[in-house]
Amino acid sequence: MEHQELLSGFIRLHVLHHAAEGDLYGNWMIEELAHHGYRISPGTLYPMLHAMERKGYLTSRVERAGRSQRRIYRATPYGMEALTMAREKIRELFHEVAPEDRGA
Repeated sequence: MEHQELLSGFIRLHVLHHAAEGDLYGNWMIEELAHHGYRISPGTLYPMLHAMERKGYLTSRVERAGRSQRRIYRATPYGMEALTMAREKIRELFHEVAPEDRGA
């Protein structure tokens, strides 16, 4: 993905947003991100999910999916707190980098 380092923060926030809304798993998240124009491979997403879990933003459990198992992620209270703070920062940044048309 082009500009991956810059966009990885947006991807993490997107993951956290969906994990706060409910359960998610990796393949679903890859498809969801693709709907928003992010092309991310499992080799990028799964280490990101694991790191977010290690840092306390997500929790996971393993569920059976047919003959295989699937790791399901959800936001922790710490992750919800971080998302609330990030939303305010996003609003602030949005107003700075994408101001309303000022008659230009």
